[in-house]
Amino acid sequence: MGAEPIPTKQRLLGLDALRGIAVLLMIEQHLGVWLWTGPGPGETLENYPGLLAFNALGGGAAPAFVTLAGIGSSLLVSKRESPDRSLFLRGLVVMGFGYLLSFLTPSWFDLRCSWFVLHLMGLGMLTTPLWRRLPTSALLGLAFAVLAATGFVQAWLDTPLHLTNDYMAGRAPSSPQQYTALRLALAEAQFPVFPWFSFFLAGLACGRWVSEGKLDLIAKLAGGVLGLGLVGVIVHGSIVVPKTSVASRTLALNVPFFPASPTLVALLLAAVLIGIWAVMAIERRRALADANPLVTLGRASLSLLLLHVWLFREATRPVGMWQSLSLGAALAVLLGFIAFAALASRLWQKVDYKFGAEWLLRKLAP
Repeated sequence: MGAEPIPTKQRLLGLDALRGIAVLLMIEQHLGVWLWTGPGPGETLENYPGLLAFNALGGGAAPAFVTLAGIGSSLLVSKRESPDRSLFLRGLVVMGFGYLLSFLTPSWFDLRCSWFVLHLMGLGMLTTPLWRRLPTSALLGLAFAVLAATGFVQAWLDTPLHLTNDYMAGRAPSSPQQYTALRLALAEAQFPVFPWFSFFLAGLACGRWVSEGKLDLIAKLAGGVLGLGLVGVIVHGSIVVPKTSVASRTLALNVPFFPASPTLVALLLAAVLIGIWAVMAIERRRALADANPLVTLGRASLSLLLLHVWLFREATRPVGMWQSLSLGAALAVLLGFIAFAALASRLWQKVDYKFGAEWLLRKLAP
């Protein structure tokens, strides 16, 4: 694999396709949970291994979005001589979309203190003017430091070993009563700074390698992170420590990953990086088309995130669809919505996604 630099003016459709893949994973995971009535009497999810595996794939959607946000921010830096103002504004706007999502879905979030993937991406973008001045080795070291500190932060806050949606929205009886918003953003929400900011920092480093044509370094980073995660798995199976200890919080393999451990996050990051390397390597050998469904879905990913969460998390409740459909009916709705999204994004592309979230982001933060 050569090291030919990629022209900075060229749009990398592979990154759009990766966002499109993340959109599909996000939609299938959410709709599978939000529409299906669940296992029947005497059954558990283990009676549906195919569905369980299919749903688990969706766990990579948000981590992929955060990593791609880091890559996109890094590429923006490579394209402009003075990118700081644009990065800061983009971060504020993306965080604004995060709070809009909280407002639109009161069944899931609390506007006062929720912290979700859009908030984390926005934080990364608006702080990129700080991180972009660091050498790549320092970025990766900082990403590792975020991972390494996570167990200590969770132990210091006495974070519960399993977090419910109400807790992560700050409204459960057991939710902290002081500094709630700060605690959630740091370590106790769906995608808090510790450990998930490591994905954004890794994305910043990968963005530099993408612009320089050094895709092999992404693969090497994936291998190193995978090795780190596998060491954690081996140690987790070899020692017995109190579940509330720093060691246990660092090594735990919680599914779902609320709260996430550094070991599990390392495995997820490795999977995301391998996917990014593979798609970018494919694009280098065979150009993607603007009309590729994954590309058009990726170009509308922010709009689709906002739309599907409101539509299937809130709008389904008054009409009785919330967690009330058979498995077949839920699958039909899921596939139907994906087909609609693919067609609509292709047609929307013809007018440059006018009036969508991406279009508004470009207007507010050129």
